[in-house]
Amino acid sequence: MKPVVAGTTDPSRPLQRSMLLALATFAVGLAVLGLKLLAWWLTGSIGLYSDALESLVNVGAALAVIVTIWVAAKPADANHPYGHTKAEYFSAVAEGVLIIVAAASILWEAYQAFSDPPVIEEVSLGLLVNLGATAINVLWGYVLVVQGRRLRSPALVADGRHLFTDVVTSVGVLVGVLLASWTGVRVIDPIVAALVAVNILWTGWGLVRESVGGLMDEALAPDRVDRIRSIISREAEGAIEAHDLRTRHAGRLTFVEFHLVVAGTMPVTQAHDICDRIERAIRDEFEDVRISIHVEPEDKAKHAGIVVV
Repeated sequence: MKPVVAGTTDPSRPLQRSMLLALATFAVGLAVLGLKLLAWWLTGSIGLYSDALESLVNVGAALAVIVTIWVAAKPADANHPYGHTKAEYFSAVAEGVLIIVAAASILWEAYQAFSDPPVIEEVSLGLLVNLGATAINVLWGYVLVVQGRRLRSPALVADGRHLFTDVVTSVGVLVGVLLASWTGVRVIDPIVAALVAVNILWTGWGLVRESVGGLMDEALAPDRVDRIRSIISREAEGAIEAHDLRTRHAGRLTFVEFHLVVAGTMPVTQAHDICDRIERAIRDEFEDVRISIHVEPEDKAKHAGIVVV
């Protein structure tokens, strides 16, 4: 018997929303970059200059997100029968790499400034401008993470997390500039910038690790797999057992496949009804899921796996 495949509705609508959010992110990135460059120009702070460098990376990352979401929106074709949703992982990887590049740039600028720390001017005005840019990043980062998870978009979630790392950078830089201004110890400015760069490196590594996991077809989290096993056990009444359950992510899509053992004398329509019941229950729990069920006769039973209730 051929595998039974089930899906959900056309994902074009969430992809369109993702594209609108990505375009808005690019516009927000340009605005924040302009504000942070203004803050650096007003103060001459190496910390604020480094903060502006990371915002430049944000703009480049937003462009990467736009391109990958556009690719992911393409429908499945003969060469890509499972669609193009994994393209979003490339954006997440690119953002992780860009974060690492930004951190390296900050470390270099901080190193250069250790021997001759700059004199910080117009502290109040510069910090006020930078604080405004930081507030924008907090709000928009929250929007991207929440909407990215709702739309099952790794690219948007990664972009939102990237903005949060920018917020951490900005807060650290603001503290450094204030301390350097209040104490007169100018070397505090590059020291704080260097410390923030280390934090950015750690965050960049986390993004790359998570995205590579998606590209390598990592299974769903154990708790989600357990939920699927429970659904199959509960909804497969009439079958004998289910085994060889496998799951994976592909961008916003989740793939679930397993073997369902039924009596060899069971009519095809009855076996198909059991599959339909399982599929409906799984789709009620998980969005954008693709399910493949391979039906087998009882002599294929492994007496292991999922016991039917």
